[in-house]
Amino acid sequence: MSDIHHPGRRSVLTAGLASAAALGGSWLLTGCAGAEAAPVLPAAAAKGAPDGGGTLRIARPPASDAETLDPASSLSAYEYLGALYNRLVRIGTNGELAPDLAESWEPDAKASTWTFRLRKGVTFHNGRAFTSADAAYTLRHILDKATASPQAAVLAPLIDPAKLGTPDAHTLVVPLKSPNAEFPSLLTHYNCYVIPDGSAKSIGRTGIGTGPFRLESFAPAGPGRVTAYTDHWAGRPVLDTIDFYSVADMSARSNALLAGQVDLLSQTNLDFATARVVAASDRATIARVKNAQWYVLPMLTTEKPFTDVRVRQAMKLAYDPEHVVKVALQGAGTAGWDNPVPPSDPAHISAHPEHDPEQAKYLLKQAGHEGLAMDLYTSSYDPLFTPMALAYQDSAKRAGIRIKVKTASADSYYTQIWMKKPLMATYWFTGRPVDQLFTQIFRSGSSYNETAWSDKGFDAVLDRARAELDDTKRRELYGEAQTLVIEKGGAMTPMFADRLVGISRKVRGYAEHGFEFDYLGIGLKGA
Repeated sequence: MSDIHHPGRRSVLTAGLASAAALGGSWLLTGCAGAEAAPVLPAAAAKGAPDGGGTLRIARPPASDAETLDPASSLSAYEYLGALYNRLVRIGTNGELAPDLAESWEPDAKASTWTFRLRKGVTFHNGRAFTSADAAYTLRHILDKATASPQAAVLAPLIDPAKLGTPDAHTLVVPLKSPNAEFPSLLTHYNCYVIPDGSAKSIGRTGIGTGPFRLESFAPAGPGRVTAYTDHWAGRPVLDTIDFYSVADMSARSNALLAGQVDLLSQTNLDFATARVVAASDRATIARVKNAQWYVLPMLTTEKPFTDVRVRQAMKLAYDPEHVVKVALQGAGTAGWDNPVPPSDPAHISAHPEHDPEQAKYLLKQAGHEGLAMDLYTSSYDPLFTPMALAYQDSAKRAGIRIKVKTASADSYYTQIWMKKPLMATYWFTGRPVDQLFTQIFRSGSSYNETAWSDKGFDAVLDRARAELDDTKRRELYGEAQTLVIEKGGAMTPMFADRLVGISRKVRGYAEHGFEFDYLGIGLKGA
C-alpha cells in the first residue's frame, strides 16, 4: 500500500495468478510442518551481486480502477513510480537528502528563496531533454487544484506557482511565501516525481519519465510491465523487465510467492507467523526493514469524547506500548510511546509520559467519562491492525477502559472507516522528513490530518522551525512539536513495526529506504 491510503480499493485477482488463491491462506496463520523449528527471521535481504537481465515479478495489493500513472495524484500506481520517474531530491541510504535530478541546491540568507542546479544530459523516455521547464511544470501540476494532489496541502502554503523562475535550462529558482530551511526535504515525497512539461492530460496513461524503466503496458488495478531504459542518466538498470500483478489479498500474494509465481510482495507487511513460514521455505525468504511502518490508533478530535484533551491523554496513559509490541509484533519492532517520529530520525526525542492506568482513571473521572466504553475499528487490510487493537484492548482495561474491537471490510476501510469513525487503526510508512510528517498529518487543515487535530500553538512551532536556519535550534523546535503531539494530539502511536517483506531467494540488491527500494540496482541471481 502506498504511503497515502488510496480510496476505492477493490478485490481483484489477476487471472494469471488465480491458482495462488487455490492454495488457501489459513495454513499460513497456523504454521505448517516444521514451521515451529523455523530459524530466526533474517535481518536483511540476501547479499551479493545480481546477474544482469531477467524479469522481476511483483505482486501488489488491488487498487482502484481509477488508478493512474500520474505521480501527483492520490490514486497514483505507487509501485510503478520509482521505476518510471526521478525526483529533484531523494532520500539517500543514510536517511539524508541526496541529489537526484537536481545536482545541488542552496538557499538565500533567509531560506526564503531556493536555487536548484539541475543535471545535464538527462532525457525522458520519449527522447526529449529534461530542463528546468519540466521541473517548474511538475510543481505547478502538483499545486493545480484540478490535480487534487495530497502534496498540494504541503507545498501550497509555501509556493506561488506564478513566481517559479527558470533563468536557464538547468536552473530552477523557487521563491517561498515564508522562509523554510527544510524545503528541499518536502520534494522527496513520491508525489513529487518529475513529469514532462505540458503532460498533465497524458501522463496518467503514458508514464513518461526519466526513470530507469520505461512503460510497456499498464492496466488500472491490473497487470503491467516496464522495460529497462538503456539511456538512463545513471546507467542501465540490472533487470530487463518488471512485471506487476494485482493480487486480491495477503494470503494469495504470500502463496504466489511460495509457489514461485512472483518474486516480491510489494506493500505487504507479513504477519509474524506468515513471515516464519516464508523464511523457512525453499523458494522465498524475508527482507526485514527496521521500524519501517508507523502504526497509529487515531482518535478523531472533532468527535466526543475525544474533543476533551483529558480523554485523549487518558487513552494514551491507559495502555503499555511495550505490551503492544510484545503481543502484536512478537518483538519485531519498537514501542512508539505516542511519538510519530521514529527513533532512527535525528529529530526524535525519547522523553514521554510513562504508562499510568491510575492517572488515566483520574483524568477520565475528571472529564466525566469514568468507565469509558469505545468501539475500535480494524480490518484485515493490514495483518497487524487486529493484533494491535486487541493488545490495546487488553492493556487499557486496567484503567477501566472497555474497548470493543470491530472488524470492518478491507475493501471499504479507507473510504468508510478512516477519518470517519472516532477510533480506528491505521498505518503509514516511515522515512518521510520530519517537516513533511508534521505538516501533512498533524497541521491544522491538512487533508490527511487523520485526527482532525487543530492546535495554533503546534502550527506556530512548525512555522518557527521552518524559518530557523540553525540546525540545532531547528531540531529543538521539532522536539517541541513532538511534545505537543504526545501531550495534546489525537494520535496514539503504539509501535513502529519492522516491515517483513516477502521476496524470492533469487532476489539480490533489495535495499529499502524512504518507503521505496532501488529499482536501478535490484536484480536476480541466476536470471
